[in-house]
Amino acid sequence: MGGLAAMLVALPSAIAFGVTIFAPLGDEFGSRGAMAGILGATALGLIASIFGGTDRLITAPCAPAAALLAALSLDLGRRGTPPETVLLMLMLIGLTAGALQIAFGLSGIGKLIRFIPYPVVSGYLSAVGLTIIGGQLPRVLGADKTTSLWGALLHPEGWRWESLLVGAVVIGVMLGAPRLIRAVPAAIIALLSGVLAYLALGGANPTLWQLQHNPLIVGPLNQSEGALFDAMGQHMLTLRAWTPALLAQVFMPALSLAALLSIDTLKTCVVLDAMTRSHHNPNREMIGQGLGNIGSALLGGIPGAGTMGASLVNVSSGAQTRRSGMLEGLFALLAFLLLSSLVAWVPIAALGAILLVVGYRMIDWHSLAFFRTASTRFDFLVILTVIGVALVFNLIAASGAGIALAAVLFLREQSRSTILRRKLEGGEMFSRVVRHEVELKILLRDGFKMVIVELQGALFFGTANQLYQALEPEIGQRTYVVLNLRRVQSLDLSATHALEQIKDRLEAAGAYLIFTEIPRGLPSGLKMKRYLREVGLVRDTEKALAFRDLDQALEWIESQMLSTEPGLAPVEEKPLELDQIEALLGWKPGCLAAIAPAIEARHYAAGTKVLNLGGPEDELLFIRQGTVRVLLPLQGKDHWHIGTFGRGDFIGEMGFLDPSRRAADATAIDEVDCYVLSRERFNALADAHSAAAAHIFEGIACVLAMRVRFMNKELRALRT
Repeated sequence: MGGLAAMLVALPSAIAFGVTIFAPLGDEFGSRGAMAGILGATALGLIASIFGGTDRLITAPCAPAAALLAALSLDLGRRGTPPETVLLMLMLIGLTAGALQIAFGLSGIGKLIRFIPYPVVSGYLSAVGLTIIGGQLPRVLGADKTTSLWGALLHPEGWRWESLLVGAVVIGVMLGAPRLIRAVPAAIIALLSGVLAYLALGGANPTLWQLQHNPLIVGPLNQSEGALFDAMGQHMLTLRAWTPALLAQVFMPALSLAALLSIDTLKTCVVLDAMTRSHHNPNREMIGQGLGNIGSALLGGIPGAGTMGASLVNVSSGAQTRRSGMLEGLFALLAFLLLSSLVAWVPIAALGAILLVVGYRMIDWHSLAFFRTASTRFDFLVILTVIGVALVFNLIAASGAGIALAAVLFLREQSRSTILRRKLEGGEMFSRVVRHEVELKILLRDGFKMVIVELQGALFFGTANQLYQALEPEIGQRTYVVLNLRRVQSLDLSATHALEQIKDRLEAAGAYLIFTEIPRGLPSGLKMKRYLREVGLVRDTEKALAFRDLDQALEWIESQMLSTEPGLAPVEEKPLELDQIEALLGWKPGCLAAIAPAIEARHYAAGTKVLNLGGPEDELLFIRQGTVRVLLPLQGKDHWHIGTFGRGDFIGEMGFLDPSRRAADATAIDEVDCYVLSRERFNALADAHSAAAAHIFEGIACVLAMRVRFMNKELRALRT
């Protein structure tokens, strides 16, 4: 039932579209246009459904194709182009548009077509609706088929009251039938009402019952099977007259048509996905649609796309698979063979009235509300521009304007979005190297010398000036400017040039430009680090550096700051003793010496594990000499750097305070000497030296509290 119901919706519109396209060529071409509409519905339904693969989608001749091709046909006819040449050009447009759709699918562009901005699509569809109304209103008025809209409106003496009455009946039924009858599509009821109204008028004017050479009706069709195949064969023979010059002439209309049909199809597919909880393949569907349009053009049909109305009726009728689309094509062919005598009596005014309603519904009236809000007023102007270009020039020019405006909209949105995620002062973030209190005070004091600039989004010619303005205030104010590029999504030469200007000015001021977390690859496929190296921005110089992650950069900067501090004592070569560790930690003198019998000295070679993830150790390690890096393993080979600890620091405090399995790994970076205090041996002496034990717990708590305070400071900075 799904395919039959869909055919009842699609077929009247297909006939109307065909007549609209072919009517400007002469009265005798109206019936040929009706046949082209039926053949288009047949070929598209069969071929597109087989190769497209989207379940429940109905492919048939559509309004955008009719509007574009009818305008072209009318324009060529006014220029005096022979009808045979016009028919050949229409055929070539259909073939080329189909080939372009196949190219869209094979190259993956099918996914990109969905991202054309809504204002452009809205303006184009509204322009199509207005074009259809402008082309069909003279037909409803009964004016000559070659008369333009303004010519018909300015010369009411050429109107036919019979056409006006039939058109009014059809429009009334199209609008009122859905409120009374839902089982039968309104277009079918309206078309039959138009035929009955026309035949009834023949009682008062018998000339209306004349079938041959009657400009008010479609006219006789070649309904026999032999005549049908003979017409198809003759149509394909017209291809012999094509020339490269003619193909070049139709390329732009074909490109516009291919884009329009693709957008119409994919929009319908998205709606079907939402209704049926399915997922279509846009590239495969483009290939199927292209093959369908090529087949339709070869058989003498008109182009089409996945149509919304027929597809929704198909779903509501219980269709489940793509076979419903194939059945729609077969039913269209049967309707042509069995009902062609009825189609011959369809009034041109009835078809025009149906298309008037279709055109009215295509206009995006909701877009008028965009003018009321300042934030959407530019989008409203885009819609008006596309409509204006279509009405003043043609739909082909409007498609070009739409593509240009799509680029403008993209640039506007990109330039309006900020590329600066945040700026952090040096005193708000530190490396994972654990520092003593005196070192932290120095880093806090000199934090103004460093700024961390986190960038985001697209760095391209539209945001290059914004990038320069964000970094220029730091020149002369900072010694270290750190650029975190982790959230950058694209980069071009203009943005690179802006960065190079900043780098040169920083170098002239004796400052450093430091890159961190350079993405391995951007969504575009660009290898960012290699690109920056090739353009000379990241190279081994004294003032331009690159680090794998932010922590490494901060560690290097902190080392630079501390190395120039005259008040810091130089690092001694020999291992620290217990009293020296107490002094560096700020603990009460003698607290560690009191439990010295429980403390043992231990040595770790470079690269060996000091603490093991998951181990049951409960030892507190005081580092006498060397450096230990603590890492938390993540998924795969990734890890989180918890901290780097050096002379006078301690590690393992969590397991010492709450004996359990270790949560991280600790590795000796170089030769490490340490004092080890196990909780078991500590407990054995704690009662005898309760004061020393209390001081040790107090000292551990103070160090942990200091670390938590600095971590909270970083978290507050990151939340801004």
